[in-house]
Amino acid sequence: MPLLDCGSDAPILPMSVNGYSDRINHALAYAAKHHAQQVWKGSSRVPYFTYPANVAVILTRYGQDDDTVVAGILHEVVCDNVRDGQTAGMLHERIGEKFGARVLESLLSIAERRLDDDGVEMSLDERKEDLLDRLGAAGEQARWIVAVGTLHSGSSLLADLRRTAYPETVWARHPMDRTEVARTYRRTFDRLSQAGFSAPIMQELGGVVEALEQMAVDDAGHPAPRLAR
Repeated sequence: MPLLDCGSDAPILPMSVNGYSDRINHALAYAAKHHAQQVWKGSSRVPYFTYPANVAVILTRYGQDDDTVVAGILHEVVCDNVRDGQTAGMLHERIGEKFGARVLESLLSIAERRLDDDGVEMSLDERKEDLLDRLGAAGEQARWIVAVGTLHSGSSLLADLRRTAYPETVWARHPMDRTEVARTYRRTFDRLSQAGFSAPIMQELGGVVEALEQMAVDDAGHPAPRLAR
């Protein structure tokens, strides 16, 4: 029997929402196995699997479809495999056949490469710049994955900075100084914007980037421990 709106005689039909997706569950299990021995940057306690799990939550919160959620969950799995030198054929067999060619194609378009088009090994900075350059040709799904990954890592960093009295220990997780860390998030946000990506998540991401930039300035003036916020 349909539920009734107390302020109206018209029935309110229940929303049609799927509470379970076998594909997403499969992707989560696959990622959990892959990341089983990994921990979050600079942490000896936080399992790395919190990243794909949170990415799935954020993408679902923004109403993305199963393919995009699955791609978000498997993002770092594919990145790790590319860094390990696995070929497109190997990845098609291991990822594409299980989760779909569209998912794999999106993830390969934003996987960090070690070698450029001429086969020359790139530095860390060059690899990051290469990835940002490829955002211009990446599809909408791939841009969502970059945006949500940046939002999650930036928000995690911001939360850690706000809860500690020793911000230097948090900034030190990165191989660059705090100003450059904040600039890295800004560059990603700007490149997504320049590529025409204007999804609602960009407003949330922009707020995180601005907060990190301000935190980098604030912490530069406080080399001694500060009160946790």
